[in-house]
Amino acid sequence: MLMRTDPFRDFDRLAREVLGNGTSTRPAVMPIDAWREGEKLIVEFDLPGIAPDTLDVDVERNVLTVKAERPARNGDWEMLASERPTGLFSRQLVLGDNLDLEQVDAHYEHGVLRLSIPVAERARPRKISVRTADGTTLTAPGEPEAISA
Repeated sequence: MLMRTDPFRDFDRLAREVLGNGTSTRPAVMPIDAWREGEKLIVEFDLPGIAPDTLDVDVERNVLTVKAERPARNGDWEMLASERPTGLFSRQLVLGDNLDLEQVDAHYEHGVLRLSIPVAERARPRKISVRTADGTTLTAPGEPEAISA
């Protein structure tokens, strides 16, 4: 049998049930980590126990939407503990214009959805070459391409 000794956990669970957080009536929020890795934005969503066929990732304008669903357990048995949220999970991120939303790569493994979004070419740092009065072009050493100013 399962023993619980934290009375506040039961209170939190009851409050979530009453307020609808984590039930099928209201989308639950999925935690994320996001960072820039070189010329890409990486975003990871925690979605443990989500079947891959329930994942829905789309981009409209600059809004990235991730949806997933964990169905409620149904059966002819007695539930001893129910702390994991079920139902619809949804998260929207507003992304900047400096990302290439045509090249989003999504990968789901071990309960983590990882999105890799490249920085748009127009937003990448670049060196600007400078022309002098005598027509000489000054370019930073080792720069593959420069834009004349």
